Amino acid sequence: MATYSSNDFRNGLKIMFEGEPYAIEASEFVKPGKGQAFARVKMRRLLTGKLIEKTFKSTDSAEGADVVDMNLTYLYNDGEFWHFMNNETFEQLAADSKAVGENAKWLLDQAECIVTLWNGSPIAVTPPNFVELEIVETDPGLKGDTAGTGGKPATLSTGAVVKVPLFVQIGEVIKVDTRSGEYVSRVK
Repeated sequence: MATYSSNDFRNGLKIMFEGEPYAIEASEFVKPGKGQAFARVKMRRLLTGKLIEKTFKSTDSAEGADVVDMNLTYLYNDGEFWHFMNNETFEQLAADSKAVGENAKWLLDQAECIVTLWNGSPIAVTPPNFVELEIVETDPGLKGDTAGTGGKPATLSTGAVVKVPLFVQIGEVIKVDTRSGEYVSRVK
């Protein structure tokens, strides 16, 4: 793989750090008036999703990580693994709960997901940015109840719980942002 100088660090770049793959989320190159230049970097550990901050000297370098992002279709969950299929080769991959993590509640059958592979095995699963799910349980909204916080919890068909406006009822389909877990709109 290519070697990147700390001057070349950009958002989205995937590097190896301490033997594990990381994705750079923010990089700021600083040239102080006195002393050596450095790069202040925020990067996410791809194996766990943990965000760390690290300072690299301008002379430091890092090797590019051998990770691949693939668009795969989610098929099913057998209780232990989540199964995905490549639409071009029809090859199937199984991801464990460590790779799927909290995103399991946003996976719908036949949904296109981005699966990050490292050394041929899945390490992260990213669902679509927006999903449409049916509300299976929520409190009835009372007419005129506007003194509250303006929302109520609703359980969706996948088991996820999101805060929705008071006018949303059981059986309605809503659009949810999977990155923040927030209600976006009702689906017509």
